[in-house]
Amino acid sequence: MALPDDWKELEAVKQLKYKYLRCLDQKRWEEIATLFTADATSAYSDGKYSYEGRDAIVKFLVESMGADSFLSSHRVHHPEIVFTSAKTATGVWALEDTVIEERFGITIEGAGFYRDEYVKQDGAWKIQHTGYERTFEQMSARKDIPSLKLTHKAKDA
Repeated sequence: MALPDDWKELEAVKQLKYKYLRCLDQKRWEEIATLFTADATSAYSDGKYSYEGRDAIVKFLVESMGADSFLSSHRVHHPEIVFTSAKTATGVWALEDTVIEERFGITIEGAGFYRDEYVKQDGAWKIQHTGYERTFEQMSARKDIPSLKLTHKAKDA
C-alpha cells in the first residue's frame, strides 16, 4: 500500500536527517556533503560555530570531528516537520549526543534541539540550514572512572 504524497515527503525529510547523522558519526565526509545545498548555513552549539556554504560546513566537520581519536554518537527523535511549501520545510529535532575524545581522555554528553530548514532540489530534499541549541552539556574525565575502558571501536572511526 503506497503512502500519500505528503507522508512520502515527510519520510524523505526524516531520512535526510538520519543520513546526515549516520554520515557524521561514520565520518563519511564526501557523502555528507551531498546532503547540503551549495549555499547551506549552519549554527552549531548555540551559534558558536556558524558557517556559510556547504564547503565551509564540511571543512568544519572534518577538522573538528575527523580525528581517529574522536568518537561520536548523535541521536535525534521527536521530529516536528512543517512543510512551508511544496519544496520547503522546517524541522525541530530533539538531540542526544555522546562524544569520546581519546586524545584528551574525556567524554562529553549533551542534549539540545536541532532547528533545520530543508529545500527540495532536483527531486531530492537537501539541508539548507542546520544548527542546534543546547539544553545541557556535561564533560567528564575518563580516568575518573577506574573501571571504564573502550572495548570496541569501529575500524573507520
